[in-house]
Amino acid sequence: MQADRVQEASRIEVLVPMRWGDMDAYGHINNVQIVRMLEEARIAAFGPPRGAGLPGVEPRVSLFNDVPEGTMALVVDHKIRYVRTLEYRNIPAVVQVWIGAVKGASFDIHYLLQDPVTGEDCVKASSHLAFVDEATGRVQRLTPEQKERMAPFTA
Repeated sequence: MQADRVQEASRIEVLVPMRWGDMDAYGHINNVQIVRMLEEARIAAFGPPRGAGLPGVEPRVSLFNDVPEGTMALVVDHKIRYVRTLEYRNIPAVVQVWIGAVKGASFDIHYLLQDPVTGEDCVKASSHLAFVDEATGRVQRLTPEQKERMAPFTA
């Protein structure tokens, strides 16, 4: 999986592999695995959470990997609309990722998951996230720097 290019000036296109084991009995990618694919796209686009894993490919936007020590990026909510089934293919699915609403202490990440052969939209989704202080459990306000990093990818 890789963050390939910025599409439509504010979307990041990420290629996420479909795994053979992601299929359900109907031959399409299982809904639980769709959520995993969205997570993979989010991490490829905006970086892994600080302290998770070893260094690798730099994300398109350093957002999650560049937070202060003791700060967690937590998903508050997911909204997923399955437009059509994503059939298993042995090539990566295309996921467009961008930032939606940015509020004082939270923001939305939007996804459009497409069939890599037909280009048809399969899933439209969003995740609502917030940064939380690990020690206190309190939500932290977004910094001007974080908002600035998000700005080019905000629709």
